[in-house]
Amino acid sequence: MLPYVFGVDIGGTAIKLGAFRTDGTLLEKWQIPTRVEDGGSHVLPDALDALRGWMARNQVTWSQVEGVGMGVPGPVKLDGTVLRCINLNWGEQSLPAVMKALEPGIAKFRVTNDVNAATLGELWKGAASSCNSAVMVTLGTGIGCGVVADGAIMSGSEGAAGEIGHFCVDRESTVRCKCGKYGCLEQYCSATGLLRCAKLALAQQPERPTALREKKQLTAKQVCDAARAGDALALELLDELGEKLGWALTAVASTVNPEMFLIGGGLSKAGDVLLQPIAASYRKYAFHAFRDTAFALAELGNDAGIYGCAKMVLG
Repeated sequence: MLPYVFGVDIGGTAIKLGAFRTDGTLLEKWQIPTRVEDGGSHVLPDALDALRGWMARNQVTWSQVEGVGMGVPGPVKLDGTVLRCINLNWGEQSLPAVMKALEPGIAKFRVTNDVNAATLGELWKGAASSCNSAVMVTLGTGIGCGVVADGAIMSGSEGAAGEIGHFCVDRESTVRCKCGKYGCLEQYCSATGLLRCAKLALAQQPERPTALREKKQLTAKQVCDAARAGDALALELLDELGEKLGWALTAVASTVNPEMFLIGGGLSKAGDVLLQPIAASYRKYAFHAFRDTAFALAELGNDAGIYGCAKMVLG
């Protein structure tokens, strides 16, 4: 195996890059802005220029590089075709073909959805390093989900495996999700959803004392902080989030049966006050055969993606 491998995690605002030895040692990590203008045509050339800059500074050539792994914010088919990346202004395109045209020196190129890459990273060097299979749920502005089974990323036929954010958890809801449906998990369990539920609770319980009412511009982080400080309403809101997410994960477990569920994303910084209600709800509803599935908070943070991208190349 050649000495070096690169991981490239492309986000809507920043491209995170990592240079690794093929034994898994992270040599350097850095990031550059994501330029999404002109149909996102600058994204891949900018990423390659950043890699070439590192190679020049370290006197490394492509003949010493095992390959480049990449994570992108959208569904990716098994052949590397990106169906659509809204945040990058990309339509459908074959990333392996584009990258080969831009840099023929790359020996191996692998690409997947960014949450899939992060999940693989956590299995390789993070919270699930003792496992061979895991599902990671990221709770941020929306909900992401990555699935790794028997050491391999599960992408699905259209690259959309793990899209649990639009799993219906409230059939009676009359509030339309941005996807056009109703009662989606994302409306309750993402940071945006938690904030929506908090504002609704404050409006419906105007006399109830809570620290949340003192905030001029309430945020999901403030809800989590208040819960950690023991605020009763904030704790109820996280319990409700946990109830819905834990129940939804029983459906995932019955299909994938992972060794571990990982909770990541911005909300995961709340720690056990978030993790415990999710795990408790899961165990309440789960089938006995997988009721004891482990739960943990993701450990690698923003670096999970570059680790997973590098690991894709190494196999």
